[in-house]
Amino acid sequence: MDVGHRDSITGRTTTGHEWNGIEELNTPVPKVVLFFLALAALFCVGYWLLMPAWPLGSTYTKGLLGNDQRRIVDEQVATAKAERAAWLDKIDGMDFAAVKSDPQLMQDVVQAGHVLFADNCAVCHGVKGTGGPGFPDLTAQAWLWGGEPEKLAETIGIGINAANDDTRVSQMMAFGRDGILNRQQIADVVAYVRSLSMPDTGSPESIKAGQEVFAANCVSCHGEDAKGLHDQGAPDLTDSHWIYGGTLGDVYSTVYSGRQGHMPNWNARLTPAEIKLLALYVDQMGQTK
Repeated sequence: MDVGHRDSITGRTTTGHEWNGIEELNTPVPKVVLFFLALAALFCVGYWLLMPAWPLGSTYTKGLLGNDQRRIVDEQVATAKAERAAWLDKIDGMDFAAVKSDPQLMQDVVQAGHVLFADNCAVCHGVKGTGGPGFPDLTAQAWLWGGEPEKLAETIGIGINAANDDTRVSQMMAFGRDGILNRQQIADVVAYVRSLSMPDTGSPESIKAGQEVFAANCVSCHGEDAKGLHDQGAPDLTDSHWIYGGTLGDVYSTVYSGRQGHMPNWNARLTPAEIKLLALYVDQMGQTK
């Protein structure tokens, strides 16, 4: 087929290509498409000239308008910090009881503490602080190391099993894996522990035997009444709050394999005033619930 042959139906010339008797027409690009392509090109050139756009090694083109979003955000953050500094410094200079007795300051604590908690703590404890498998529910007030604001601030600052030299240290032994207790003893002590908060579980014989196992192996951390010891970081076993789950299998796994939780030492990232703010916020979470 000759190039330039005119199609009898459309009146357009052909390109000279043919597939199974189908001829390709030499149809020009619609002018509206060319218009918008040109408009997009002009917009790109204008944007490159007016706005930050091109990387130049360690820097970038600033643009004629100087509209630097990073600079704007930095200025907004600096302004917010300056506005917060007045009442945050006031909180930092007061004891916990005085702050808690001031409704206006506590309103600031709740508002700012919610953001600080969401940015740093929610990934483990949840946005509402209700925790999850392996992470304590902070609204339950079932504290491992004490629930006074001063204790909470200390725990937040130095962490638990963290890198800080003064970190709180806590670990539950692996009674089954390390051969301290046999399987029957573990089953009995699990039945006893679960009966403390769920009286209708386990046989009386197993619960009685488990009580003896508990007295011989567990009271040094959890106490004779099984309500836990804050200086050991040992939980209260008589309430209904289970960090790693309260089912028969969960508790058996905990006794058999042991547990060792971890919380970072936040004094490496947050200021003392921010840690105090977080402690006050966490303290009021449980009281609000």
